[in-house]
Amino acid sequence: MRRTDLEHLIRACADIADDDEIIVIGSQAVLGTFPHPPAELTVSSEADVYPKNHPERWEVIDGAIGEGSPFHDTFGYYAQGVEEGTASLPAGWQARLVPLRNENTRGATGLCLEVHDLCLSKYVANREKDRRYVRAAALHGLVSRETLLERLPTLPIEASLRDHIRALIALDFTPE
Repeated sequence: MRRTDLEHLIRACADIADDDEIIVIGSQAVLGTFPHPPAELTVSSEADVYPKNHPERWEVIDGAIGEGSPFHDTFGYYAQGVEEGTASLPAGWQARLVPLRNENTRGATGLCLEVHDLCLSKYVANREKDRRYVRAAALHGLVSRETLLERLPTLPIEASLRDHIRALIALDFTPE
């Protein structure tokens, strides 16, 4: 996905949900901070989103422009409507959201996860695609080990998972 694709999705989601603020929590939230991130971080054709002021309308987005929709067939990308609280995020994440608003969003604002918060949510999910994503973000210097470790204790997860994530962060920042 390209930044212009995400801008299009923000615009469409805002219209569909009748909400001018769209939270972007998935991997493509990186486009809020980095307009042209490394290709490994933009392989997804979906943006995980929900309306900030009407989070219950996530299903409307998913039904209208989600996977397999005519929108998806036409443009090759889609919005995955998700429930608020889908991602495990560190304390204070809302204050760090990165606004994406311009003429391409027609005045609507995509509130994209800050990249460290995004990567911590990926560490919690811990699927292979998430592991590849955070390794690439670390390799390309888009995240700092120190910031990840500073926010890690504020994740709403079990201590054992926090210890596991700490070990994964160490691996991702160890030179090969």
